[in-house]
Amino acid sequence: MDNNEKREISLSLNENTSFIENEFKDSQDIKTSYFTFKNKKAAAIFIETLINEEKLSKILFERLPGVENNPDEISEVFSSSTVTTEKNVDNIVDKLLDAYVVIFSEGSDQAICFSVPENLSRDMQEPSNEMVIRGAHNGFIEDLNTNIHLIRKRIANKNLAVKYFKVGKKTNTNIAILYMKEIANPSIVQEIEKRIRAIESDMIFNPGYMEEFLEDQPSSPFPEMLMTERPDRAMANILDGRVALLSADSPTALILPSGFFTFYQSPDDYNSRFIAGSFYRMIRMVAFFIAIFFPALYIATVSYHLEVIPGELIIPIKSSIERIPYPPIIEALIMELTIELIREAGIRLPSPIGQTIGIVGGLVIGDAVVQAGLVSNITIIVVASTAVASFVVPSPEMNTTVRMLRFPFMFAAASFGYIGISLCFILMVMNLCKLEPFGSPYFAPLAPLQLSGLKDSLIRFPNWKMSKRPKEVHPEKKTSQGTNRE
Repeated sequence: MDNNEKREISLSLNENTSFIENEFKDSQDIKTSYFTFKNKKAAAIFIETLINEEKLSKILFERLPGVENNPDEISEVFSSSTVTTEKNVDNIVDKLLDAYVVIFSEGSDQAICFSVPENLSRDMQEPSNEMVIRGAHNGFIEDLNTNIHLIRKRIANKNLAVKYFKVGKKTNTNIAILYMKEIANPSIVQEIEKRIRAIESDMIFNPGYMEEFLEDQPSSPFPEMLMTERPDRAMANILDGRVALLSADSPTALILPSGFFTFYQSPDDYNSRFIAGSFYRMIRMVAFFIAIFFPALYIATVSYHLEVIPGELIIPIKSSIERIPYPPIIEALIMELTIELIREAGIRLPSPIGQTIGIVGGLVIGDAVVQAGLVSNITIIVVASTAVASFVVPSPEMNTTVRMLRFPFMFAAASFGYIGISLCFILMVMNLCKLEPFGSPYFAPLAPLQLSGLKDSLIRFPNWKMSKRPKEVHPEKKTSQGTNRE
């Protein structure tokens, strides 16, 4: 038989059940339950680790016998919207893997499939890495339908489109993309769908794993897609004309395409008055420059440009670093790597112990290396300030990028001083300007310059003044609200 030829269900019950059991011959969680309906022998086949056996027992042994004299067919017993009939055996195998129960009847050439999934989802909680002061305090969970429900509840509009895909040849992971039909650019949506269908991998298990298959420039240090576990953040980006990608068994939504300033926006910016929101936004942008440039500026200054230090500070700084037996780049690297080790240890350990390791480890190690003359006091101050600044970023992906970028800046500063820092900065800006994920300028509204986009970038204007959607995502509908008070 040709591998591409569809295999139809046989009229023989034993032949059908034998075929399914043979397909799963090495799996001991495939079960077959025989029963009789209207004097016909029937069999229910299911994977016991995927379905709710208590519900199934009620259907097979309580509901079916009680209505045996009324309906003509078994399918009429079930009122669930998930009930389908199948004539193709290969489709039935896929149904079983999707937590369906399949019923074969003697003398029938079609199978009845209905879903009785085991619900193992956890309660909705606020994402620990995206905490807010004001606004909603719930987050996505590991159930795809629940996550789509959270977005649909916030966007009660018929134009919210949901499309399903299966990715991963072996994992058959269910994913969904959500977008607004009259707002999202059709060409961007089509390109996203094309890239999803082009994935040829045995294993796809969450949106983060898919990111490298979808992004334009994997070699760039800057993330091209925003990851969020917040339904309100996903909703806001969908209404801006972006696309949200959700996956089964993952609490993370992938927002694409995303620009540089998207990673510095937080729900708190919009839940507060615009003055406070703008202040938060500017603090984050200042923290971005501190996290990248502060160690490099320190290394360049004490190595090549001591003349820029005010006279009152030269003696304290010089006395602090003159007894250190190696150049500033080495002591900065020692402390930066120590901070990264403490951070990783804090993540891997249980929460109470991790917090203790972070605090005690930082204090003890910091004091010990200064007392031993391995690192200067000034370096401790610089590295600590840099670490705090790097965690101000509301996005874990951009946080990682900022922490990695400081190292090439430090090496350039140690080699060429301020000139090295300037060269690195130029290269970084060139990369930011060059990126165009899905044809959307990454560094907009600064490059290309879009005056209307500046209302929600470095600062935030009042909500009633932001009447246009971001131009960089090329939305079909440009305006998001009327003139209001303008």
